[in-house]
Amino acid sequence: MSIRFASAASAVALAACFATPAFAGEADTAIVGPAAETEIEITDADAPSLGLPVIAPIDLATATGQEEATPAITVSGAATLTSDYRFRGVSQSDEGMAVQGGITLSHSSGFYVGAWGSNLSGWGTFGGANMELDLIAGFKLPVGEGTLDTGLTWYMYPSGASETDFAELYAKLSGSVGPVSLTAGVAYAPKQEALGNAFPVGAPANPGDKEDNLYLSGDAVYGIADTPISLKAHIGYSDGNPGLGPNGTSVAPTGTYFDWLIGADIVPISGLTLSVAYVDTDISEAEANLIRPNFATLDGDSISDATVVFSITASF
Repeated sequence: MSIRFASAASAVALAACFATPAFAGEADTAIVGPAAETEIEITDADAPSLGLPVIAPIDLATATGQEEATPAITVSGAATLTSDYRFRGVSQSDEGMAVQGGITLSHSSGFYVGAWGSNLSGWGTFGGANMELDLIAGFKLPVGEGTLDTGLTWYMYPSGASETDFAELYAKLSGSVGPVSLTAGVAYAPKQEALGNAFPVGAPANPGDKEDNLYLSGDAVYGIADTPISLKAHIGYSDGNPGLGPNGTSVAPTGTYFDWLIGADIVPISGLTLSVAYVDTDISEAEANLIRPNFATLDGDSISDATVVFSITASF
């Protein structure tokens, strides 16, 4: 059960993804008319010798009421191939590859809606399509020198087992300090059965239990001047269900833990991003052992071990 910190912006695209994921931004697009490319300068030497004043060039776009404008609704999207789908430091793809994609419709008022999906494997799968589909609605508004982004994510697992879907509220405040872009985020999922401690560690099963979940995060991105390279860092803190939920997984598998990431994005051409990131958590082997075999790959390795994630993203 996850929200995207899409890998590498994934990351985004938190991100994208951070990232990215994920889901993991929407850019305003200006419509440029042809007048700017065909403007002719008229000088005194070109004027008739009848004492008439020089006539300035006519901007046809302005004269016909076709000024440059930003469209009320814009559409953006991205598709990502990643070596490992890591959500808050924990693999959702059994440390294997994942294909992800999302689309966002944004209004000039700041309101937006979107959808993001990824295949799953191992931990976090519930049968059916074995995929995660996130439905997102939010609103962005300027706050001082920064931007506040707040909304709701609905995590769903199509055709999967029952009692898996849950909702999470989020708020992110972003701004810049010199060449560094900073984002602080908080995500809170109210008490829901999908987050419940149905199978507490060392205690009898407790079906129907409802728990909440809190996630705090901080991100920084530094774009290296005159290069297509950006350096990035992320840290997150989870506080939630310390056992296993009704379907054997948990958004915060050990209750409380930290995750972090350091990496780089390279944009060789517009719309294409190559990413690499080192991802890790402070979940110990002893903590992971308490919820095995669920919290492990098919080979028995912990799915929260440190790893390097590679990804490629095409966006529009």
